Amino acid sequence: MSKVLISIKPEYVNRILNGTKKYEYRRMLAKKDVSSLIIYSTWPVMEIVGEVEVVGTIEMAPSSLWEKTKKEAGISRKKYREYFKGRKKACAYALGKVTKYESNKKLLDIGVQQAPQSFSYLTQEQYELLRKGR
Repeated sequence: MSKVLISIKPEYVNRILNGTKKYEYRRMLAKKDVSSLIIYSTWPVMEIVGEVEVVGTIEMAPSSLWEKTKKEAGISRKKYREYFKGRKKACAYALGKVTKYESNKKLLDIGVQQAPQSFSYLTQEQYELLRKGR
């Protein structure tokens, strides 16, 4: 099972960390099985703030996915529709246990030069660097 570094806007990061956003929507899922998402909060935070367990994945038509997940979407229907506009398929990671790091980490702390456009796989070494002092 892989760990994925994923870029998420701060407003959604906060909803994941406080447990009101139980799904992370994506246009594509990672090809490998993912056990957890390592959360990189984008501008203005620009740091790795925690991780969340992936308890499942869903792929279906955007309207069907919204109906299935809307109660714990953590995003407005309008924003959801804008994100998936013109798409025949929508994807989501179902989120489980959340771990907020005691201190945020810089990307360079784990040898990453720039934030992933969508996501990138972490090596075991990179993950161990994150776990130190979490």
